[in-house]
Amino acid sequence: MPVSGRSLLFVLFSRRMLVALLMGFASGMPLLLTGSVLQAWMTRAGVDLGTIGLFALVGVPYTLKFLWAPLLDRYTPLSLGRRRGWLLLFQIALAASIFGLGLSDPVRSPWLVALLALMVSFFSASQDIVIDAYRRESLADEEQGLGASLYVNGYRVGLLVTGGGGLILADTLPFSTVYALLAACMLIGIGTTLFAHEPSVAEGSPRTLREAVLDPFREYFSRPDALLILLFILLYKIGDTMASHMTTPLYLHIGFSTSQIGAVVKLFGFWATIVGAFLGGVLILRLGIYRSLISFGILQAVSTAGFAVLFYIGYDLRALAAVVAFENFSAGMGTAAYVAFMASLTNRKFTATQYALLSSFMGVPRTILAAPTGFMASFMGWDWFFVFCTLIAIPGLLLLPRFKSWLRPETPPAAPATGPSSATSS
Repeated sequence: MPVSGRSLLFVLFSRRMLVALLMGFASGMPLLLTGSVLQAWMTRAGVDLGTIGLFALVGVPYTLKFLWAPLLDRYTPLSLGRRRGWLLLFQIALAASIFGLGLSDPVRSPWLVALLALMVSFFSASQDIVIDAYRRESLADEEQGLGASLYVNGYRVGLLVTGGGGLILADTLPFSTVYALLAACMLIGIGTTLFAHEPSVAEGSPRTLREAVLDPFREYFSRPDALLILLFILLYKIGDTMASHMTTPLYLHIGFSTSQIGAVVKLFGFWATIVGAFLGGVLILRLGIYRSLISFGILQAVSTAGFAVLFYIGYDLRALAAVVAFENFSAGMGTAAYVAFMASLTNRKFTATQYALLSSFMGVPRTILAAPTGFMASFMGWDWFFVFCTLIAIPGLLLLPRFKSWLRPETPPAAPATGPSSATSS
């Protein structure tokens, strides 16, 4: 229901929206600590490219988080409540594991680095499950869009602090100090958890472990095309994600410094992503989810080829800025359509577990499929590797016509009486 400007301002500056923004920051901050920041640390320490690529496997918890999501729906660990209790436990553990990762040595103790990075990923993925559930349960239906927008903006600020700020600091400080400072940033998440109100338990929530484990999956896999939907989620951003896993080593190979990467790639790219996501959200309203997925997917693939062009151009800050802006802009648009697609599939009764299932498949390219990218780049060469990442986006786009009948191109996605999106939209 439309709201007046005054009511919108009241909601925008409410406690609930502040919590959504700060929880987004806490959710986004840990991701790059096992990604580009760790890659830069290992590259500077002299770790070989193949090993750096294999470290994508430490992100496996983001892919498997649906396995323990039902436990977080069913049990309440502390007196703070089901959501805030789990959040406090995970955030304390996350801060400790980030600090411990900074004390390790990627050359002398690579297995210890891998173990600590895996712990960071596990606690981060667990935090994401609870934050997603908290946001849906604490906001009214008409507040979900605004809350999600603030959450995403907070998430990007978290990425900016660790990706951009971490790399810039790494030019003057040892990585152990950088990780210690970033571990301290988790105090923002802990403070937000203590500040937030515990949401009431939604009617129809699982009352037994059996219901929590079985019912969300039974409902989802009873839908037509359930497996093809998961395959599409796996493939839609595979080329973009595999390419991004090797961009930091590419920039360093070309000759850019970590501070230049931090300033141009993380800071400048940050604003390009925000603009792309915002424009993508507006265009989805005009084009519908189906045409948006196709258009943004093609744009995403073309932007990936820009990295091959950058390799031939070589050291040129203007070229770096142009390629980064185009890639981040198109990735922001693609992500907007991608998230809208997944939200349209989620049944509110099982939001936490079903969204964990879908987002787990979303994370597969970033973890398992990105693991051999270092070997692929070494074997193919930088130019052909990024051409491959461009072409591998095609299979996902070819699956889209299968969903055209219920992803009507003329309107935003609406749940039909039966079919893949029969679940209540979130």
